[in-house]
Amino acid sequence: MFSPDIKKWLFCAALSFVFLPVSAQLDSLSFYDESRLNPEDKNKLEFCFDNLNFVLDNEYKGVLVKGYTLPGLWLLPRFTYQPLKNLKVEAGAYLLRYWGADRYPNLNYSDIAVWKGGQYQKGFHALPFFRVHYRASKTFDIILGHYYGKNNHRLIEPLYNVEMGLSADPEAGMQLLWKTRVFDMDAWINWESFIFQQDDHQEAFTFGISSRLKAAGFSDKVNVYFPIQTLFQHRGGEINTEAHFRSIQTWLNAAGGVGINVNGSRKIFRRFNAEVDGAFFSQQAGTLLPFDRGFGFQARAFVDLYRFRILGGYWQSHDFVTIFGNPHFGCVSIQDENITYKNPKMLFFKIQYAQRIAKGFAWGIHADLYNQLPVMVNDPEVGWYRQKNAPSVAVGLYLRTNFSLLLKKFN
Repeated sequence: MFSPDIKKWLFCAALSFVFLPVSAQLDSLSFYDESRLNPEDKNKLEFCFDNLNFVLDNEYKGVLVKGYTLPGLWLLPRFTYQPLKNLKVEAGAYLLRYWGADRYPNLNYSDIAVWKGGQYQKGFHALPFFRVHYRASKTFDIILGHYYGKNNHRLIEPLYNVEMGLSADPEAGMQLLWKTRVFDMDAWINWESFIFQQDDHQEAFTFGISSRLKAAGFSDKVNVYFPIQTLFQHRGGEINTEAHFRSIQTWLNAAGGVGINVNGSRKIFRRFNAEVDGAFFSQQAGTLLPFDRGFGFQARAFVDLYRFRILGGYWQSHDFVTIFGNPHFGCVSIQDENITYKNPKMLFFKIQYAQRIAKGFAWGIHADLYNQLPVMVNDPEVGWYRQKNAPSVAVGLYLRTNFSLLLKKFN
């Protein structure tokens, strides 16, 4: 079933899981940021250092996406000042470095459009960073500038690829966070590409909502929730008269479903979660993509056992295109834009762990298997053919550093 290379990666990953102790989950330590304001930090001026070092190897099969490796790091040093209990200002710089690379395009590390910047940076891909966080009430927050984006939106994988926490630029624009006992909502607009008069590229922005309705729990340990998620991306611009590609493009991804959480003890059985989601795609303007409408279905469950997370799931779709999601969940190849899948089905499995070394320091590892079941492929150059079972593996190792130093506390 598996090639020798894939067997080797699975064997090495299995040894790592056996011999290395862990104390927390990889997603919470490596890919998410704390968005809570602490009233006790009033009048504090601090220096914060946030860094993620990573090596990710993607051994992919099939024709949806080519395999590749991401070895590198990102840095986010910044100064923070909280003049009020409910107001915080942050300023710094975001730096991305891939080992073995010395030149980086200036623009948009999320592959949102067909154009790329003509100017390059050397040494690091660098951006200024600025954020203002205002807590308007106990349940409502407003964030302007570089808000809490990427995996903090907690979108399902068919809508957002976890890997973008390594490679994508910080999202910038506006974010609204609303959290109550029965309902959570994260709404944002990410301005990926601003244009000036006679610019030669497109304006691009994304609007998203990730919400969760929390039903009454059956007990203190069991609760049911209903996630509703929407991503809407627009590319266009009326003032870029010099652009060689000015066609308006508007796409929509959405998902909704039901999930259940079962919380256990803190020793061996920690948590069980199961979720079923339906996903939707619509090309509302333009003809860039081969499908105008599509849908998908996902069922997945995970269990946290003695510091390990083991996850398994099933996915099937029809004419589904993911805007920012993992390409394995789409029907359109990003390896060759003319190749499409007909009603693909996939089994996926993940195992992960993480260890908190000390306050502000953590590391983790994960191994993912995406097994595309036999499917009909449409390649305009050769016609329709049947692709055999195509297992793909991703293995990653991470070290997260996130600490702050108090510089001064004002009276």
